[in-house]
Formats: sequence, structure tokens, C-alpha cells
Amino acid sequence: MRHDTHPIAPFYASAQGAVVARLIRARIATIWPSLPGQSLLGIGYTAPYLRHYLPQPGSHLPATRCIHLTPSQVAPACFPVGAPSLSVTSDEDALPFADLSIDRVLLVHGLEAADHARRLLREIWRVLKDDGRLLVVTPNRRGLWAHLESTPFGQGQPYSPGQITRLLEAGFFRIEQRDTALFLPPSRLRLVLRGAPMWERAGRMLAPQLAGVTITEAMKDFYTLVPLGEASGRRVVFTEAG
Repeated sequence: MRHDTHPIAPFYASAQGAVVARLIRARIATIWPSLPGQSLLGIGYTAPYLRHYLPQPGSHLPATRCIHLTPSQVAPACFPVGAPSLSVTSDEDALPFADLSIDRVLLVHGLEAADHARRLLREIWRVLKDDGRLLVVTPNRRGLWAHLESTPFGQGQPYSPGQITRLLEAGFFRIEQRDTALFLPPSRLRLVLRGAPMWERAGRMLAPQLAGVTITEAMKDFYTLVPLGEASGRRVVFTEAG
């Protein structure tokens, strides 16, 4: 994965990054409100979003375990001491997890930065349980954030909703639902940041196609899968139908 052009950790430590994380996290939480008894793997740079699923005061439904996997060139993110979480580094095409071992995968700052997006999706398919779900957050090609290199959303390959659909379907995933977020202009001005809720409401009503990011939930699609033979080691070999 390529994250060396713009430092992600300092962005999320800034006032702008904190607002962005809050806006996107709110939309993620509408799709996955809670994950009791489930394992959650975050790939890319997901620490600001995994925190929603860690034990919080008054929360009784956290994920059983949160794992934050990030490429080695990205500064690792830390979780609160004692939280049921783990931070690891790995190559995108060789995830260090057993087949069918993960309930949910959250992919943020991952797909657009991947050197081999299809290989990454194949690995996610492998480690997800049969009823597991994948949630992908990607910069929207039509949004302002994808065209400014001053934030992590302006790095790598942005995607339109149609491109995301085709890529996920090619990786043997079936789209379950979609959402959008980040209608806030990419500005560091305090006045703009304070108006973030207003920007989000107006954008969703008036110009949903101009969202900064698209959020796509998908599941394994066994109907487009044709096995070539037995797995070798921990790998599963696939071919695309058609």
C-alpha cells in the first residue's frame, strides 16, 4: 500500500481530521451500529473508526476483538491500554489470518492505496467467514476531497460507485448497501469545520453524488465462484465465471 505521499496520522490528529473522522464514523455506525461477540479487522488506516467498537462508558455491545492492520510505512495507531485490540503490519496480499476467521472487515485508506487491489480483495474474501461482511470506504471520484492532495483522500485511486461495484463483483463480493459521507468542503477554517453537520445535511439532500467518500457494504458471493480444486496450504484458488 502507498501512504508515503501524505502522512495520515498527523491529519487525523488535526482539528480537520477529527471532524472528518466523526462524520464518516457516524455513517459507518448506521450500517454497523454494534458488533457484539464478533471479530473486526480494520485494514488501511482505521484506528479512528475502530474506536467506535471498543468498550466505552455506557456501551455494552463492543466487538469481541478489534484488529488494526496497516502497511509498515504508515505510522501505527495506538488503542487504549487494556482494550481488546491488536495492531499489526502485513503485506496486503498475504494477510496473517486463517481462512474463515474474521466476522467483519473495515477497509479505509486501503483500497485506493493498494498496489494490487484485486489481490487484497481476494485475501479479504479468504479470511472472512462465510457470513462475514466487508465495509469499504473510498474517495469518491466526483467529490472535492479526491482532487486535493492536501489530505489522505487525495492520494491513490479514487472510485466512482460503479467502479467500486465492478471491482467488488470481480472479487466475488455481492453489494448489500451503499452510503455516502463527507460533504464538508476540504477546508481547515474553523468556521467551515463548525458547520460540518449543516454541510452534511445539505449535501445529502441536494448533491449526494458529490460526497467526499462512498461507503459500500458487501458479502461473499458464492454464485459467481467456480473452484478450480483443493486449496494448497492456507490458500484458496479461484477463477471468475464468464
